[in-house]
Amino acid sequence: MKMTTGVTLMPDKDLDSFTSSRTHLTLLRQRLSQVAHSWAIDDYRAFVTFYTRILPKLMAVERCTIFIMELGSRKICSIFGTELNERQIEPPMEGSIVGGVISSGLSLIDNSLESREGFHLHVAEQTGFTCHNMLCAPIKSPSGNAVIGAVQLLNKARDECFNEEDMRQLEEVAHYLSISIESIVLNQEILRIAGYLNSEVDRLAQASVRGTRIIAESSAMREVLELVRIVSDSPINVLIQGENGTGKELIARMIHEKGERKEEQFVPVNCACIPETLIESEFFGHEKGAFSGADSARKGRFEEAGGGTLFLDEIAEMPLQIQPKFLRAIQEGEGSRLGSNKITAYDVRLISATNKDLAAEVRKGTFREDLFFRLFSVEIFLPPLRQRKEDILPLAQHFLEETNKKFKKNVLGFSQELIEVFERYPWPGNVRQLQKEVERLVALTVNGKVIQPDCCSREVVAFYGKHYRSREKAADASGYALDDNVKSLEIDLIKKALKETGGNKSRAAQLLQISRQGLLKKVKRYGLEEKGVED
Repeated sequence: MKMTTGVTLMPDKDLDSFTSSRTHLTLLRQRLSQVAHSWAIDDYRAFVTFYTRILPKLMAVERCTIFIMELGSRKICSIFGTELNERQIEPPMEGSIVGGVISSGLSLIDNSLESREGFHLHVAEQTGFTCHNMLCAPIKSPSGNAVIGAVQLLNKARDECFNEEDMRQLEEVAHYLSISIESIVLNQEILRIAGYLNSEVDRLAQASVRGTRIIAESSAMREVLELVRIVSDSPINVLIQGENGTGKELIARMIHEKGERKEEQFVPVNCACIPETLIESEFFGHEKGAFSGADSARKGRFEEAGGGTLFLDEIAEMPLQIQPKFLRAIQEGEGSRLGSNKITAYDVRLISATNKDLAAEVRKGTFREDLFFRLFSVEIFLPPLRQRKEDILPLAQHFLEETNKKFKKNVLGFSQELIEVFERYPWPGNVRQLQKEVERLVALTVNGKVIQPDCCSREVVAFYGKHYRSREKAADASGYALDDNVKSLEIDLIKKALKETGGNKSRAAQLLQISRQGLLKKVKRYGLEEKGVED
């Protein structure tokens, strides 16, 4: 489930919808918690334990043990058993009768255990209980064909042997037993979901501030947001650096809206869009008659932003001739309008942004060094979208929802092929380019359909043609060699598992549903040693 990265602005009209959604999430979380606790797990266990007490009497056996598979792994545990403590016995999937029954999904009778090697001899040494014969039936999930455990009967009374009628009866018991065991698993899953929703509600609440919605899944953007949180509480000036389209102004707005000046004006100015002849008047204002065309007095941006925040976008484009006066305005907190000798005090917080290396501009002589050091105290770097790929798909999904509403359409989503293209494309225009691409795709896709790569812009289609269709041709040329394809698939899955578990090989082996030793062999065979971390 992991959704959007980068920064997007939520319109005011969507705030009520967001607040309503948040309320529904909270109510859902509370309801799930109530359902999860309406029957405690101990109630389920007491019900299942009843079987271990009653079955030996009904089936005339000495012992009964119930095993379940741990969720998300291939570990078998004896959660309930006659005269056994919970999880005392953990039979392996390979080399034990219980493991064989769970793997095959078929019941098994063995009336001559004493003469056979196997895990049951190891258990006999541990418990002091000798098995003469055994009947074991799989416990299958009532919601599907998956085997979720097994029920085992040991030592038929009066030296008798287990038979087909015993097997039929135990399989019937296992069917009803599966309902109780699945209830335990679902109960635990509901608790997990309730906890997840709780953290999601908190995360969404933190990501919404006075109308600005920040969508960030990547660690890089989360670090940016943490820095934003820190600097928002201080009155220091900030410089935001990043490529075009990364959302510098939105980050600046977030700093303003989370700070103590949030009730005052946020005044954005793009330094690259102001003609040199008007830039002084733009920032410092002018009096009536100060120059030809000045028919009335006008406040400058410094005055407009009084008590609030002045955002200087593309600060590196500020002409050199205005920089000395600008420096004084920052250093002394004062200035004067064109055509006036009256000094006006300024009370503003400065947030600047640039897509250039400002220090390099100082070295080139296009930006004053003294202004550079006065302009900011903290620098925030916004990484390009290609460096935070975890954000691409959530952002695309967010833009899809926005554009569907804007265009009054119902485009269903992105094809798997397009998702792969999106995640691999370098996005030179960053978040802004992704937004425009999604708008184009929604406009060109029929309602009720899934978006395909062929509808993309020329740049993305060219990338798709170069990197994907060539790969398809190469795959066609290589034929259907099973060994090659299996090897490629195994390498991809191992890499994903190791990445998801942070290199923990035991957990990765559980995800892959193989033994840890088997994983180590494959890692060595494919030369992936450096990808994992010993645990």
